[in-house]
Amino acid sequence: MNNIIKVLLTGGTGMVGRNIISARKDKKLLLLAPARLEMDLASRDSVLQYLNKHKPDVIIHAAGFVGGIQANITEPVNFLVNNIVIGQNILLCARELGIKRLINLSSSCVYPKDAESPLHEDLILNGRLEPTNEGYALAKIATSKLCEYINREDRSFQYKTIIPCNLYGPYDDFDLGRSHLLPSIIVKIHNAMLLGLDSVEIWGDGLARREFMYVADAADLILKSIDNFDDLPDVMNCGLGFDYSVNDYYKSVSSVLGWGGKFTHDLAKPVGMKRKMVDTSRQQSFGWKPKIKLEDGIKETYKFYLKTIR
Repeated sequence: MNNIIKVLLTGGTGMVGRNIISARKDKKLLLLAPARLEMDLASRDSVLQYLNKHKPDVIIHAAGFVGGIQANITEPVNFLVNNIVIGQNILLCARELGIKRLINLSSSCVYPKDAESPLHEDLILNGRLEPTNEGYALAKIATSKLCEYINREDRSFQYKTIIPCNLYGPYDDFDLGRSHLLPSIIVKIHNAMLLGLDSVEIWGDGLARREFMYVADAADLILKSIDNFDDLPDVMNCGLGFDYSVNDYYKSVSSVLGWGGKFTHDLAKPVGMKRKMVDTSRQQSFGWKPKIKLEDGIKETYKFYLKTIR
């Protein structure tokens, strides 16, 4: 009897996808991670053809058009349209071909702007979204709701959504025009060290709080979810269950990199939600928790960054 589980991973060249590939150890897991030339998620015909040819047992939808606060502000059309299209194509083609199991990766930006942390899964669509990443959030909500509707129309389908908190780590985007908070801090402080600067600017007052989890932990949860698919809730947060202020992250990166300068604050710059920390009660019931401490994660991320700039 063939016990091999064939898993299709979208977004295999992204941060989460690459870490899933690196973390895979189960030889019974056959992981397919097609490049765009093999399967173009923006093309329904390309997706349908690839899925029909390979017939995966499970799909992990980790692909996305992503970026930090600056990119989200300047490119809302791309963030909305691109993410809706790729989510729609992979889900509807999978349904058409009778692929019953799918794990959709969402984002904690789907939660309302003014919701109290910790953010429970039931809060989605219960308030206004944060304007700075509204396009991306709407696309992610649409994809997760499409999972829900497919399940509702035919109970034999199990399309489930994992909502990670902010992630960072190897294969992150270190472009200051597009990067998220932690990689941008690493680049800014690294550059300050190279240039001999004694200060680094922080957007806002630095009091906004964020939850950042090392991406290898998220990859570990996703692989556990494949092995324990029936126990995975239909919608589940993935996070630490605690957070730090933006100022704390700057201090932690400074300590790890060994930079002793000071920080200034530009109060005119946008900062996004005041606090964004997910509720991890469903994750705890699922029997999983993250392992990597912040300082250790920053060290590994900085090592990776140094390799990319040589």
